[in-house]
Amino acid sequence: MTLESVKSALLSPVAHGFFTRKGGASSGVFEGLNCGVGSSDQREAVMLNRARVADAMGAPTGALLGMHQVHSADVAVIDALPTDPDAPRPKVDAMVTTNPDVVLSVLTADCQPVLFADASAGVIGAAHAGWRGTLDGVLEATVDAMLTLGAKRDGIRAVIGPTISQRAYEVGPEFFEDFLSQDQANARFFAQGEGDRMLFDLPGLGLAKLRGAGIDACEWTRHCTYSDPERFYSYRRATHAKDADYGRLISCIRL
Repeated sequence: MTLESVKSALLSPVAHGFFTRKGGASSGVFEGLNCGVGSSDQREAVMLNRARVADAMGAPTGALLGMHQVHSADVAVIDALPTDPDAPRPKVDAMVTTNPDVVLSVLTADCQPVLFADASAGVIGAAHAGWRGTLDGVLEATVDAMLTLGAKRDGIRAVIGPTISQRAYEVGPEFFEDFLSQDQANARFFAQGEGDRMLFDLPGLGLAKLRGAGIDACEWTRHCTYSDPERFYSYRRATHAKDADYGRLISCIRL
């Protein structure tokens, strides 16, 4: 079955894709292209899905590198493919590389998948940016790591893929107050919801962080994971539906 991915002209000509759930081998609550090895899905289905993604990226399955994502601001520099395919994944939330044999990947189910490229310098990056990682600086750290590999700040392009939109991201007053305690200007990322509920603009925060890091060429694809169950997995939607688990979307980039 044909896979579907969202692409951005901003990252062209670098190969990339924010893959939807279409075209996968998983079933049940995971129906589609679940690429989460940490989910309770059948491992055979997950590995088949990942192999299909690698093939779509023009690479062998072993070239598809992922992370043990921990909502940090830590970045790994990937020099080469691992010699042991069963080696533990790095506990980071972003990776950068100059190696054309490597496919960087991010898993998400509402958090922001952010793909970076300086095509002229031959440097790419991929970040998993939930609210905590975004607030703590994972996007800025990814840019800094790319600069150490030879990228130029004005040459970096960054795209936020499908993520939960503000209209679907309801939070409580404590969440709002935590953001204000860090910076009163963070109030611009919230809108009033029902009662004491607030609506949080995660991609708005992501774009502000990227622009603050000097990356003017950045955008969000404007796809909401929560609001489109046919195409995207969503942790929050699965929680509201009381599903036992949820699938993970994969986003990839390679030189």
